[in-house]
Amino acid sequence: MNIEDLPIRDDLRGRTPYGAPQLDVAVRLNTNENSYPLPDDVVEAIGKAVQAELRDLNRYPDRDAIALRTALADYLGHGLSVAEVWAANGSNEVQQQLLQAFGGPGRTALGFGPSYSMHPLLALGTGTGWIGALRDPDFGLDPGKAVAALDEHDPDLVFLCSPNNPTGTALDPEVITAVLERARGVVVVDEAYTEFARAGTPSALTLVPEHPRLIVTRTMSKAFGFAGGRLGYLAAHAAVVDAVQLVRLPYHLSSLTQAAARAAVAQRDALLATVEAIKVQRDRIVSTLRERGFRVADSDANFVLFEVGGDQRVAWQKLLDRGVLIRDVGLPGWLRVTAGTPAETDAFLEALR
Repeated sequence: MNIEDLPIRDDLRGRTPYGAPQLDVAVRLNTNENSYPLPDDVVEAIGKAVQAELRDLNRYPDRDAIALRTALADYLGHGLSVAEVWAANGSNEVQQQLLQAFGGPGRTALGFGPSYSMHPLLALGTGTGWIGALRDPDFGLDPGKAVAALDEHDPDLVFLCSPNNPTGTALDPEVITAVLERARGVVVVDEAYTEFARAGTPSALTLVPEHPRLIVTRTMSKAFGFAGGRLGYLAAHAAVVDAVQLVRLPYHLSSLTQAAARAAVAQRDALLATVEAIKVQRDRIVSTLRERGFRVADSDANFVLFEVGGDQRVAWQKLLDRGVLIRDVGLPGWLRVTAGTPAETDAFLEALR
């Protein structure tokens, strides 16, 4: 028997799970992870925090993760309180909960592609109709075009990414403001890569106090180097947090996850110390590829999207044959590479040559 023999939903038939190849190669630059391992003192702090929870694993964790949300609110600043922050197992679960609360059968969500490929999959899983609008040819987004898409489709949720994955493009704040002024439903701004943004790039967090239907989602997977810890969070009006709690699973964050994440947030200065080094490698990749004649998208993230010309699958395979794994995001003629350590950048640029 195979999956097609099972009585699964019709809209899931023929689908494939989300995921990037997990291959044992020398240089892995395909999933936008932070290439730097955690410092020893941070490992020790997280270990102690987790150890302290082990004796009480017979008890359920704090269902509302108050201590963790308090720490995240302190990290975010902008006057946010614990009541305005929510956390879950990665920003994917946060966004799934938002679709469960504000989407569902008979409702729609709109996004502007090319963008994060999980958004339409999360919509599918929650029975929410997905509407795929398009970005501009340079991967930017014009406020007028964004508003026109809202007027045409009248969605219940709007997804905006800044910086955008897979292009790395940061949104003009006017786009977010224009969408907020026109949107009937909630507006989700995915800021998974915001710590890597170039100086002067504003966060949508500044708009939260005056826009009760704005939701900003973040993750600890990228800049914090906490991908294995699986911790995402959002900032929004307290009423949004109340709504999300209607659909969250009970005790969805384990005691161990909460303890490890709290310790990581407390060690944020040490963990975020690699951000500037990663940005240097990102800018080095951009400038080197442009010098070699490649078309490269501007990036405010920890990755670079570049045009290879022709079949990108061929170029991807040739790089893999040379021990360098990057990402084919399904955008014809384009590939995405994560900015890692200097040695990893050396390996990628040499393999590409």
